Amino acid sequence: MSSMTADQHAASAVDQAGDTGPLEQHHLQYANYRAVAGSTGITKTHWHIATANALGWGFDGMDGVIFALVSPMVIKEFSLSLPEYRSGMQIALFVGIAGLYFWPWLADRFGRRTLLAVNIAMFSLLMPVAALSPTFTVFVIARSLLFFALNGEWSLGSMLVAETWPARLRGRVITITRSAWCLGATLAGAITGLVAANFGWRVAVMVPGVIALLAIYVRSTCPESPYWVRAEDRKRRIAETLARGGTVSADDSAWFGKAKSVGIRQVFMPDVLPATLVALFVACASTCIYGTVGAWMPLYLSTEKHWSTAEYSLFYVFYGLCGFVGLCLVGWLIDRIGRRRAFIITLIEGAIFMTLWVYSEDRVLLWTFGLLWCLGFLGFWGPSTTLTAEVFPTRIRGAANGVVWAIAYFVGFVLFPFVSIALQQHTGSFALAFLCIPVLMIAMAIGVFLFVPEHSGKELNEIIE
Repeated sequence: MSSMTADQHAASAVDQAGDTGPLEQHHLQYANYRAVAGSTGITKTHWHIATANALGWGFDGMDGVIFALVSPMVIKEFSLSLPEYRSGMQIALFVGIAGLYFWPWLADRFGRRTLLAVNIAMFSLLMPVAALSPTFTVFVIARSLLFFALNGEWSLGSMLVAETWPARLRGRVITITRSAWCLGATLAGAITGLVAANFGWRVAVMVPGVIALLAIYVRSTCPESPYWVRAEDRKRRIAETLARGGTVSADDSAWFGKAKSVGIRQVFMPDVLPATLVALFVACASTCIYGTVGAWMPLYLSTEKHWSTAEYSLFYVFYGLCGFVGLCLVGWLIDRIGRRRAFIITLIEGAIFMTLWVYSEDRVLLWTFGLLWCLGFLGFWGPSTTLTAEVFPTRIRGAANGVVWAIAYFVGFVLFPFVSIALQQHTGSFALAFLCIPVLMIAMAIGVFLFVPEHSGKELNEIIE
């Protein structure tokens, strides 16, 4: 990757300052903004942004997997049936879905960076509340607020990476930073195996609270998105011209008419609708594929494969490491062979080994096939989140991501679990529910081949504006 000095970036940005609006003039006072605003070279600031996004993904993975791993302990402590626990988690998901739309929608109004720090700080403060819950009702309330706080983090981080890194590296960086989720999952497995198994689930849930430090890191090292800043300046310039009774170009007039009405309606307007439908297909398929594993794999391994808490926690350690390798590999592929090919390869690989894993009873084969399906099963999330981060125009990138992933979470994590539980209740096993995953992965691969366009190497404004 090429690099430039901070002075070269500053000079480039200052040379362009005469053409910038007042908001960008303000941001150009700061070296970290100048580092990403003036050139396609790579600076320390780019790495700070990527690291911040990776850390956010890592803690997201740690949170989700810890709660999944301790679910058998929570069910036992609060004397819950499986449907009761599912219903409680679905309530939390409904609240979390609101956060999926709220945070990116807010980011279209107030910027990416500050909100990224705020929702991570909220999440870190809420973890001890969940750990100290005296009843399942309090646990569900705390879990709901946690979902709400954290669900905006990863979409904001991905947008900030997409809007600051050069187009030739955008897919690679979004995918590789996404792989930190797997390291978080690995750490969750270690925490559960070492802490929850010996000291209880409450102590284990306390551990991720240290991520409050991440908010400080994000706030101090990451600049605001130049795409967002310039869009705000464009809005202000057009609004002031019209207020004076002046005239603007046809392009500016059409753009302003759309930009001043950011919200759900605009995501389904004719010029954006094709991108919305493609993103919805990818996001809904992604959440349906992940939903069963994310919610029920620890219980499946515990009750049907007869694994101890220590064993399935250890499996999660390697599950995360294999997913990390898979996402890094896809990150290398995604800008070389394109989004679509990388998508299809990972989906087919995951589908094959997931099928073999479900039918295995031997411990060695369960471990072998399980770790092999992790490569593709977690790897496909790289092109998935890359596509939704880059496919929408800057004026609604936040709101559109919020709408798409909120709908996808509702479909994959609220509705689809009813299918999994119905299959489990009808057959007495989760095996058939897990076999739905490779079917969905192959269906998604076919859909990607037929409908998903290739955006590799394109500037964001070339994709849609």
